[in-house]
Amino acid sequence: MVLVDRFGRPVTNLRISLTNECNLNCFYCHREGQTLNFEDMKPEEIERIVRIASQLGIKKVKLTGGEPTIRKDIVEIVRRIRPYVEDLSMTTNGTTLKLLAEPLKEAGLDRVNISLDTLDREKYKAITGFDVLPQVLEGIDKAVKLFHPVKLNMVCMKGLNDEEIWDMIDYAAQKNAILQLIEIEVPKEMENSWFFKKYFYPLKPLEEKFEKIAVEIKERQMHRRKKYFIPTDYGIAEVEVVRSMHNTIFCANCTRIRLTSTGHLKTCLLRRDDLVDIITPLRSGASDEELIGIFKKAVLMREPYWR
Repeated sequence: MVLVDRFGRPVTNLRISLTNECNLNCFYCHREGQTLNFEDMKPEEIERIVRIASQLGIKKVKLTGGEPTIRKDIVEIVRRIRPYVEDLSMTTNGTTLKLLAEPLKEAGLDRVNISLDTLDREKYKAITGFDVLPQVLEGIDKAVKLFHPVKLNMVCMKGLNDEEIWDMIDYAAQKNAILQLIEIEVPKEMENSWFFKKYFYPLKPLEEKFEKIAVEIKERQMHRRKKYFIPTDYGIAEVEVVRSMHNTIFCANCTRIRLTSTGHLKTCLLRRDDLVDIITPLRSGASDEELIGIFKKAVLMREPYWR
């Protein structure tokens, strides 16, 4: 069984926020659209929800936060949910990977996305609030030895790190990692904010350059994102572009549902009216059939944000 929403979009991916807390303080962070902040789910609760999701054809899970690795039980969580999924990945800021990469790999984690907006130590501190870039780079070195692929997530910001994009492409080629270039994403009501006007860096012109120099171009099923294989002095760099603002194709091809750290299913990062409580029924003794019904309800609430 695969769940399909009212717009014909199959739901095959579950993105789980394990905590809203983080050991960094990136000024642009959207905290996965999570506004509620109370008790995080327990490992056994996460396991049960993932098991239910797997019965509904959801076989890809991404763990995120906040920063998921600050949970002391992160390795246990990975180990518990591994049997129910085909692809288990994590988005992390990389600060703990030097120590945790091996235990996470042994527990069953398949791959990691590591946030890396700059290779400049001062800029990194300005963006995150902490002078820990060397620690993160060590974590990346450890990760590329254990996981494949490793993706480096670069949120591109006008006047801050946009001039580093080509350096990051070279770095990704050197590390044999995928560089994921990401536009800043805000809800419709924030489009005229000072923040968006100051920092939004459109990636479409860059994609047009990539199309001219790439030796190969692929398209992912998820969001129909383009991947460009770009020659560098260090070999071929794989660069994926994530352009979501006003992108109707992006939304029309979304296969993801979200689970907040507080146990609410969420249909879209940018919506504020779409939380479906699954943790309260679970804690009150709901049967698997009742939890399946809650998943189905949430999927029927999904609608493309940009259309």
